Amino acid sequence: MTITAAFVLFAVIWFMTLLVVLPVRIKTQGDLGDIVPGTHAGAPEVHHMKKKLWITTGISVVLWAIIAGIIISGLISVRDFDWLNQLEPRG
Repeated sequence: MTITAAFVLFAVIWFMTLLVVLPVRIKTQGDLGDIVPGTHAGAPEVHHMKKKLWITTGISVVLWAIIAGIIISGLISVRDFDWLNQLEPRG
């Protein structure tokens, strides 16, 4: 795995993890009963963004280490996904 591929893999994992972590423990204006005129009741009032970004980074590092380890070890390769036999034979 090249350094560029490692960074791209980390970025993809980080953003996917962020999308999972964002809605956790969010308090909306509707939940608190303090809706600002002109905004949606589902708009966040308390979002804990800094804490969520740190949690996202921690989870992403662990997931990246596991996935990168699997890729580097050769346990899973591109040939495992060649279901149409389009890659040249080995050797």
